[in-house]
Amino acid sequence: MSEPKTVAQTTTEILPGLHHFKILDDRIKTQSDAYALVQAGRVVLIDPLPLDPARLARLGRVEAIVLGSPSHQRSAWRYRKELNAKVHAPEGWKDLDEKPDATYKEGETLPGGIRALHAPGPGNAHHVFHLAGKPGALLVTDLWHVTGSGVEFLPDKYLTDPDRARDSARRLLEVDFEVLCFGHGDPILKGGRNVVSDLVKRESAARRKK
Repeated sequence: MSEPKTVAQTTTEILPGLHHFKILDDRIKTQSDAYALVQAGRVVLIDPLPLDPARLARLGRVEAIVLGSPSHQRSAWRYRKELNAKVHAPEGWKDLDEKPDATYKEGETLPGGIRALHAPGPGNAHHVFHLAGKPGALLVTDLWHVTGSGVEFLPDKYLTDPDRARDSARRLLEVDFEVLCFGHGDPILKGGRNVVSDLVKRESAARRKK
């Protein structure tokens, strides 16, 4: 899977220690987003995109890379080679370009205190990530994206199981979060859980009409 050619030049700290960066992805002609969790100079990259080397160095030492979706391998393997960082991927993935250093499953705590939550639909092993505390953040990988109409599920043609994607959304409402972070689209910093609740209600109503 190819790495984007575009390089992000800046990052924005959206929560204490959680940095967001984005590019206009030349591979898919839309926005792609990634995150860096920084704690005492130790960095965990989440679904990493190319980032200006000087900016990345200022964040700290990259010790781990966490992947939630096979389509988000992006810069993971290059960073592993260059930075000697370990790549963590879900159990059961078969289409990775390289073998991860570690695998994880539902409910496990990953580097940086990130909790992995199984959210199938985009793929059978697709996971999202929860950062506990106040306000709490949910990083949803490829479950939803941001369009001109707001937050939406990916089109059914990009989901392996649209019904399971809807089930995953309902299940994630059991998690406490305020901030909602996407693999494609700017994060929502307030009211993220309400956005998901509204989306689930709209989708349920729309499917009942079919």
